[in-house]
Amino acid sequence: MDLTAFLTAQVTGFVLVFARLGSTFMFMPGFGEALIPVRVRLAFGLVVSVALRPAVDVPDTEFANVLQLLFAIGLELTIGIWIGMTARIIMSAIQFAGYQVGLTSGLANAFSNELGSFQGSTLIASALLMAGAALIFASDLHYLIIDALMRSYEVFPLGGLMPGDMAQQILRAGGMSFYIGAMIAAPFFVMSLVLNVGFGLANRMMPTLPVFFIAAPVLIASGLFVLVMASPMMLHVVHDRLADWLNGMVF
Repeated sequence: MDLTAFLTAQVTGFVLVFARLGSTFMFMPGFGEALIPVRVRLAFGLVVSVALRPAVDVPDTEFANVLQLLFAIGLELTIGIWIGMTARIIMSAIQFAGYQVGLTSGLANAFSNELGSFQGSTLIASALLMAGAALIFASDLHYLIIDALMRSYEVFPLGGLMPGDMAQQILRAGGMSFYIGAMIAAPFFVMSLVLNVGFGLANRMMPTLPVFFIAAPVLIASGLFVLVMASPMMLHVVHDRLADWLNGMVF
């Protein structure tokens, strides 16, 4: 056996695995958060690629020229980015809900550092996103993420890029994320409607009532109270939806 050809095939197979897994960990919730340095994410993807290389179905492939190798790497990068971005879109439902909570509870101006995919994040949205990332590791969902990456070679074999299906999945993920975000923020819509209608009627009955100074503290306190009561349910719904997608990678 030609030792050079054998080592070349082994290294090529590892590079293809790292192209998919490394690009996935750049965006995957929990592993690909903006607070984690890029070098750390790539290093983790490198370690996982070394560990999973013998387990994934990637044959030792030899390419006739460099262009074929670059094309194969490009396909694997595209698949990895798609997996990470789709999971990120699903996870962004909790951040979208956080924005709605801030708007309805009078805390929309409580800005904080951006932790996810949005710019100019609010305090509640950042807190919910951080709690969602922590829940991934607390509930052992990160094991399911690694298992899903291994099973991705059954859905997308080496070089098995499906642009039409992937585009439809991205669109469905965006619609599902918006639906889940609006659904878990529904209690805050009801709370805001009831309080604002009540204070509006009170102002009509008592025009001299300083509604703004009275309503703002009540609205903020009520929003925080509902947030404490509803946040476990909100995180649970998004967590389960992400787990369902990882189990099948299909909506």
